[in-house]
Amino acid sequence: MKLLVSPRSISEVYEVIKGNLIDIIDIKRPEEGSLGANFPWLIKKVREIVPQQMELSATLGDLPNLPGTASLAAYGLAHCGVNYIKAGIKGPKTKEDAIFLMKQIYHAIYDYNSEIKIVAAGYADAERFGGVSPLLIPEIAAESDSDIAMLDTAIKDGKRLFDFLSKSELIQFVEKSHEYGLQAALAGALKKEDLIPLIEIHPDIIGVRGAVCEYNDRLNGEIRNIKVKEFTEFLKKNL
Repeated sequence: MKLLVSPRSISEVYEVIKGNLIDIIDIKRPEEGSLGANFPWLIKKVREIVPQQMELSATLGDLPNLPGTASLAAYGLAHCGVNYIKAGIKGPKTKEDAIFLMKQIYHAIYDYNSEIKIVAAGYADAERFGGVSPLLIPEIAAESDSDIAMLDTAIKDGKRLFDFLSKSELIQFVEKSHEYGLQAALAGALKKEDLIPLIEIHPDIIGVRGAVCEYNDRLNGEIRNIKVKEFTEFLKKNL
C-alpha cells in the first residue's frame, strides 16, 4: 500500500520529502477545493526538487462537466513531469457524462505521454451535490482507460470518508476496481485512527493532507515533517 501526501507549496514539499518517508507527492491547491489544481510552474519546480525515485502526482481540479476545458488542462499538466494526473469528476451528473469527460482527458494525456497514470477521482459525498455515485467510479475509470479509481470527499467540513460509505461499501469499491484491472485509492479527511480499518480494506493507495498538517487543518495549517513521520510510523506498525 502506497502513501500519498498532498503539499501545496515548495516549503511543504521539503517537509514531505525529508527522510524519504512517503511514496507519492501529490501537488494540489486546497484553496481551490478538494482536488484544487496548483500552478504549472510550481509543479515543474517540484519535479526538479523531488528525487526521481519518488513519484509525483498533481490534481486537475474538481472538474465541471466541460470536457474540452478538462482535456486542455490535462494536456498542459502532462507537460509538467508528473507520474500521475488526478481528475475530480465533480460536474458530471451521469455515468455517461463522466465517462465522456474522462475519455477526453485520457486522449489528451496519452497522446503526449502514455506512461502517465490517470486517476479517475469521485467523491464519497456525491449525494450532497448531486454528483455521480461513488460506487460507479471503478466502471467509469475502466470505460475511460484510466489506471486508478479513487474516492475523496468534496466538501471539507469535518466529515470523513467513513461518514459516507461503510467499510463493506469501500471493500466493494476496491474489489470492483481490482476486477477491472485498476488500482484503488482512498482519501477523504482521513485521520490516523482511520488507518486500521483502511488497512483491512486493502486499497493500493491512501491519500492524506490534513492528517499531516499542524492542527490537522488542511487549509490553514502547514504540513510538518514530524506529523508525516508520526503518520508513516503508525501505518508501518499496523501493516
